[in-house]
Amino acid sequence: MKTKIYIDNEKFVAGTTLKDGTAPEHNNMAFHACVNPETVLENRKRLATFLQCNPKDFVCASQTHSANLHKVTLADKGRGAVVGATAIPDTDALYTTEPNLLLCSFTADCVPVIFYNEVNGIVGVIHSGWQGTVKEITLKVFERLKKEEGCDPSDFHVQLGMALSQEKFEVDEDVYVKFKALGYADEFIYFNEATNKYHIDNQKTVEKQLKLAGIPENQIDVDRTCTYVSSDGFSYRQDKQAGRHASFIMKKCN
Repeated sequence: MKTKIYIDNEKFVAGTTLKDGTAPEHNNMAFHACVNPETVLENRKRLATFLQCNPKDFVCASQTHSANLHKVTLADKGRGAVVGATAIPDTDALYTTEPNLLLCSFTADCVPVIFYNEVNGIVGVIHSGWQGTVKEITLKVFERLKKEEGCDPSDFHVQLGMALSQEKFEVDEDVYVKFKALGYADEFIYFNEATNKYHIDNQKTVEKQLKLAGIPENQIDVDRTCTYVSSDGFSYRQDKQAGRHASFIMKKCN
């Protein structure tokens, strides 16, 4: 199983699956972007074996580039894991305090945000494509965790997964205007006069949002691998038929 592990200790395991030319559908993990759902299920079974869990321990959302967050309970175990239609609807961020649930986020260029908080026993994932970023999903998630779960932002540790680089994320003025309106993304934008396109670093914008949320810089790790350039990456920009990575985290114990 071609996988990059970011965290693996006695309390948490977190990482991302990688594109693999030798695997069925290149190790695609997403039902919504597959040729054959059975292939995705087989890939997920291999991931579960690698992580020493069960595919039915997975919890998946139907991602819609929203700013919606869902608190996962034991009743959600297995949602979207084996049948895509059972995924948690219209949701792009998941968190839980329960152990032995593998929370998943699916990306091919978008920014995956993986986080944990040892003090409150919380783990979670966020899917932040550019639309989620301009909706400030990451800021909203941590604001809600502060209000509803009593979390101190300084207790969070965050991993940003591989995503589309600024060089490869070129957009027209309509998208530029939305990032500009955030008021803090200017340093992550440049204009290419030759192509009349703007280039935006979505990953660094999300990183800025984490800092604005109060998460200490030394507790934010960033995987700067470009999904477009790397052979390990699925890129929707490069290939509209691309599969998806699964970025994941699981709390191992109470």
